[in-house]
Amino acid sequence: MPISQPMQLGSKVEAAGLKSLAMTTALITAAVTLAPPAAAEMNLGNYELNMPDRRDFHTWVWSAVTPCKVPNTNTAIPHCIHILTLPRPIAKAVQSDADAPLINGQYTFAIDDPFGLRCGDIYYGPTVPTHDVYTWDATTLAGSMVSTFDAGCDGAPGGSLTYPFTLTRM
Repeated sequence: MPISQPMQLGSKVEAAGLKSLAMTTALITAAVTLAPPAAAEMNLGNYELNMPDRRDFHTWVWSAVTPCKVPNTNTAIPHCIHILTLPRPIAKAVQSDADAPLINGQYTFAIDDPFGLRCGDIYYGPTVPTHDVYTWDATTLAGSMVSTFDAGCDGAPGGSLTYPFTLTRM
């Protein structure tokens, strides 16, 4: 047998291997390209809450560093972030925490704020408790907070106020 024949056989094996590699690469590329997009979720981290229209002297940091957990376990709940709200300064403000499930691309969580509506002097005046529901887009991190209260300032009737907000990852 001539010496060149084994090299030709090797070339055929190499060619078959290259065809197989090319086909595998094409299939993987097609699978990745044609796969449905993953649902957008917010990255875990600390966020600055920017709500310029609310009459409040506080700024807020949201600590969103843990997933929600099944009660009394360490089992994470998919598509849910546990939020801890941190006021700055702490005067006439409380930390709150709640779970924010992701539903249809939007996170939502609700808290009861004993100092939610500020009346009169913003620093030293009376306050009215509110029930605040935050909803925001998982991709844009923009949303709104609806604050409801049973009675308004100075004996005014109850109602609700809506404030737009944005979150910025720190």
